[in-house]
Formats: sequence, C-alpha cells, structure tokens
Amino acid sequence: MYPAGIPYRQTKIEGAFDAIVIGSGIGGLTTAALLAKHASRRVLVLERHYTAGGFTHAFRRPGFEWDVGLHYVGELRDPASAVSRVFAYLTEGRLPWAPMPEVYDRVLLGRNRYDFPTGAARFREQLKSYFPKEIRAIDGYLSTVNSCARWSGGYFAGKSLPQFLSRSLGGLLRWPFLRHAGRTTADVLREFTSNPELAGVLTAQWGDYGLPPEQSSFGIHAIIVRHYFEGASYPAGGASRIAHSIEPVIRRAGGMIVTSAEVAQILTESGGAIGVRMADGREFRAAIVVSDAGARNTLRMLPPNLPDVATESAALDSLPLSMAHLCLYVGLDRTAAELGLEGTNLWINPGPAHDENLHRFLQDPSQPFPFVYISFPSAKDPEFSGRYPGRGTVELISPANYDWFRPWENDRWRKRGSEYDALKQKFAERFLAVLYAQVPSTRGHVALAELSTPLSTRHFANYPQGEIYGLGPTPARFTLRSLGPRTPVRNLFLTGQDAAVLGVVGAAMGGVLASSVILQKNMLSVVTRKHI
Repeated sequence: MYPAGIPYRQTKIEGAFDAIVIGSGIGGLTTAALLAKHASRRVLVLERHYTAGGFTHAFRRPGFEWDVGLHYVGELRDPASAVSRVFAYLTEGRLPWAPMPEVYDRVLLGRNRYDFPTGAARFREQLKSYFPKEIRAIDGYLSTVNSCARWSGGYFAGKSLPQFLSRSLGGLLRWPFLRHAGRTTADVLREFTSNPELAGVLTAQWGDYGLPPEQSSFGIHAIIVRHYFEGASYPAGGASRIAHSIEPVIRRAGGMIVTSAEVAQILTESGGAIGVRMADGREFRAAIVVSDAGARNTLRMLPPNLPDVATESAALDSLPLSMAHLCLYVGLDRTAAELGLEGTNLWINPGPAHDENLHRFLQDPSQPFPFVYISFPSAKDPEFSGRYPGRGTVELISPANYDWFRPWENDRWRKRGSEYDALKQKFAERFLAVLYAQVPSTRGHVALAELSTPLSTRHFANYPQGEIYGLGPTPARFTLRSLGPRTPVRNLFLTGQDAAVLGVVGAAMGGVLASSVILQKNMLSVVTRKHI
C-alpha cells in the first residue's frame, strides 16, 4: 500500500485553496475530509513529517511494521455507534476494523492479575468476582463513570456553539460534566472505596490518557474507561490505513495532502488568518486556516502582538503537559500464532500506587517502570502476515522524564552520539527483560529491537517536551473555557486532541467540532445521519 500524501519537493502546489490544514493527524484529516465531502472545499493539508497520519501513521523497518500511536479503538463493534459512523463517513467504508480478543486489556499489579472483558455487564461482574466485598463501591463507581461520560457530549457540544449562545448556554451544558471532570480521578474514587488494590485496578489504564489518578481529571478517566466497555478493535491493514482511506475524500474535492512540508508561521492581516509561510519561505493563502499542531504550537506560529494571543498563551502555559514516553519496537522472526501471542494488551505495574510508582521512576530511572504497556500489533491485524510473512511485532511503552534526554535535544536525529545510544540501550534491555518475563515464548526470537525516546516525539510530532497527548488532561484543562476549536484569531481554528480531548477518537471528534464551527452546522449530526 502506497503511503498517503505527496512529498513537498516532488509536487506542484498550484491554484486557490479554500482552507489550509496544518498537520495530518486524525484531527486534521477529519476536518479536511468533512470540509471536502460535505462542503466541496478544496483543502491543502501540510504535514511536517515525511509520512501522513500523525499518531496513526506506521513505523517501518525492513520486514516489519508497527503502529506508533493507535493501539486499540473502542465503540466500533456497534455499527450504529457515533464512532463507527464517523469513521465510516470519513473513509466511505474503505477501512475495515478487526475485533480484538474478548479480554482486550489484562492488568498485572505486582503478582495479581485482572482481566478486562468485553461487555459492560461482564466487566462489572468480573470486578465483583475479584472484589466481592466491594460490590457497592463497584456499582457506584460504574454508575458515575457512565453518567460523567454521557454528560461529556453536552460539554463538547458547547464548544461548537456560536459565541453568543456559548455565553448564555455554555454553562448549562458544561456543568453536569464538570461536576466530576473538575475533580481528580483519585478524589472521585475516594468517594467509593478505600481499597488501594481496587483503586489501582480501576485506574490501571491511566497510560491511555497520560496522567495518574492524583493528577488526571475524572472526566478523561470516565470517557476512556467507558469507551472500551463494549470491547476494542484494530484497523485491518494497520493504523496507516486510516490516512490512506481518508485521502481520496480530500483529493476528490481538489485538495491534497503534502508531506515533509513544515509550516513556520501563520500569516495574519487585520487580525485574521490569511495563510501560512513555509520553512523554505514559500507562502500559501486561504480564507480558512486550521491547525492540528496543538494549541501551544499554534499560538507560537502567530505574531506575538495580536490581541488576546498573549492572554491565551498564558492560560495554556498554566496547564501541565501530558506524559513523555519510551517505546521499544520489537520485531520477531516468528508469527504471532507460532509464538502463541494474542491481541490482548498487557498493563504491567509494580503495584497499585500509580502516582507513587510514577514519581519514584521519574526521579530515579533505575527504579522499576511505573507501568509497561505491551501491545501485539501483528496479532491484532489479520492482514499482517500477508504483508510480512513469518514475522511478528510487539511494542512496549512506559512513561519517561524528558529531562533525561534534554542534553541531546538540539542534536540531529540519528546523530546524537554514543552516550545517547548507550542510554537507549539500557532502557531497551530493561524492556526486553519485562517482555521475556511476561511472554517467555518471545525469548530467542527477537530479530530487531529499536527504542524511541521523547526526542523522537519532539522531532516528528513537534511537541517540545515529547508529550504524547498534548496538554495534560487535568481538571484545570476541562475548566478552561477558551480551549476549543475557536482561537483568538479570526479565521484560524484548532482541531485535534487539544480542540476536544486526547486519543485517536478524541482527536477525530476535535475535527468534527472544528468543521462544525467553520461550517456553522452540527457536523456530528450530519455524519451520524449520513453514514455508509
């Protein structure tokens, strides 16, 4: 399958465009596709990486392929769900999804094992079988998760309202969600249980949203947890198939995705966005500019003297970042089936005290990993063996402290020297020890193991601290009224995870919100009504 997008230096970019989108993550692609498909807008998508897709792109080495940011997606087993309909509309049915095993996540807290099965009722009963003395706590917790996640719809809808309506109705739409989202996950959990093991199990997926229980908003916790209640799926053909499946929609309206195309500045005139200036000095103009580069990066690309930009920058700077991470990409010389690998994700934790585990590790990297998330892409993708016969893949992920790698942040990619390589090798060896302990069949079959660090995220995604989820999902993030698809600059809009909420689906919904504001129409209603 050919990669989505055309290299900047190998194509002519000519004619007038209705909109320019900075970044080809799923938020940028969603906005571009909706403008093209619904409103016949000609959209130019500019991606600084050499491949399109943002965190949905694939990482390849000879004989192997891994996803870099998409590891599983929920709410896709029901074709009537909003998530299913959004992806069907964007890809026009070109993207098949493969269901993951019935146990999609397996949590280990020390020596204790806990399975997360598909189905809300099954998950509830499984929790009660593990903690028979905590039945009331489990029921109360799950009820609160459901209500909080349900109210998030109104919260995000409020972000797409016209400003005059947002001022009058925004508070009413926001309050039911913020009643819990304005508090930390740990704070809300303490209302239901004082059992540290149960709390550790319920929050063991915190790596899916990048902050541990004492720091994260219960709102993001509830959204992510409920997202997987009815199981998880993976794109057949790999994560990169998402961008490849959306690209025809953009091209059919005369638009294009251009890779290796770095935007240096957003051009403005009379207080409004009018286009972009590239790193090579070339300029492109359009009536609408949409940024999928993250809220902070977007403001940095603007002239600093614009009204309200400094105020907005200060508000964003008050928010912490999400976690930086390490990822070991492992290539195996046997297939997943031959080694008995299933698609179930593993969450390996030293114990249930997630905040303490993280703090200890970030202060001293010789301490145990706060968690290791193990994913098996080749086992999840039914088409993998057709592309890479006789091979298998594994990924191992853990949080990291960006400061460990700061001495090399200004060095060139792949030219960072022997000390940097030695540090990477130490972490790689530790990851492999975890892999062999948890999945012994892989020992002796590792053909390739390559570690990415926060500098990899900084280099390719342009997140300054290597943060994988952009702005940290703290209570303060959700109570910040200005964060959404609108920006202080006229005709400049934000899309992706900072416009809505983190994660692949959250970023896609950020694209739906951005297109709703631009087109002044409820695009989620349009998409879920007119689906393939």
